[in-house]
Amino acid sequence: MPSSFEHPQTAPEPAHGASAAAPRLTVAILAFNEERWIAQCIDSASFADEVVVVDAGSSDKTVEIARAKGAQVFIYPEWRGFAVQRNHLLTHSTGDFVFFLDADEVITPDFRDEILRIVAANDQKSIWRIRWQLVAFGRVLPASMSRTRVERLFPRRLIERFEGVVHEEAVLRECEVARHDIQTLLVHYTNPDVSTSMAKMVQYAMLGATKRKAQGKRGGVLRGLAAGSMAFFRYYFMRLGFLGGGAGFLYCLFKALESFFRYAALRYDYEQLSDDVQRRVG
Repeated sequence: MPSSFEHPQTAPEPAHGASAAAPRLTVAILAFNEERWIAQCIDSASFADEVVVVDAGSSDKTVEIARAKGAQVFIYPEWRGFAVQRNHLLTHSTGDFVFFLDADEVITPDFRDEILRIVAANDQKSIWRIRWQLVAFGRVLPASMSRTRVERLFPRRLIERFEGVVHEEAVLRECEVARHDIQTLLVHYTNPDVSTSMAKMVQYAMLGATKRKAQGKRGGVLRGLAAGSMAFFRYYFMRLGFLGGGAGFLYCLFKALESFFRYAALRYDYEQLSDDVQRRVG
């Protein structure tokens, strides 16, 4: 496992004279068979006022480890999609702010400090997006590999619910909301090995096909080849994946395969597509 990142284990001491009414922070984590990562994930979030884990019915030691680490754990084994699981997290989150963390992600000390500054400012009219520092196949990939910005930190009162088959989005109670970027990268242990990557690729390809089916789109081999080729070119050359050596090549290849099979499934598995693809991997 990469050791390039320091994992905070304890919360920083509160400032002298800090107000008892300071905003509270919940770190909310989705989990399913995450025994490989869940301990370091929860340890990195231990500075929060509460850590809440919603588990989808793990068959490994995820729940046992999470409880031993002090997290509040709630189990919802009847899978109805990622958005529903995030809504369960909302139900159990009592903080003034909620930061959504995946079980294969780690909050570094610098990231922690930035979150704490944001929460202390208590801006109830803004939400914050993150970018990742990807770690794949045991190697830290170039920061340029991750350009997607994902909304993760919210004032709790702003969120009505989550919707969406994959890459679910928050439905907000207010329209006039400012969006800011957290400057520090969030460490994401993605694609730890080939077997996990294959399962993850199939999962997200099928979910992506389901999403496009709902949008009335059609697939096919040629569309898949075009999408896969563009994805590989984008990640490997434009985003400098080649600087990641063999690990970078594998990561880009799996992104390309996901794009290809998304459109192949949209053509050949059209009638079978549904949004009940279980979360089999982290």
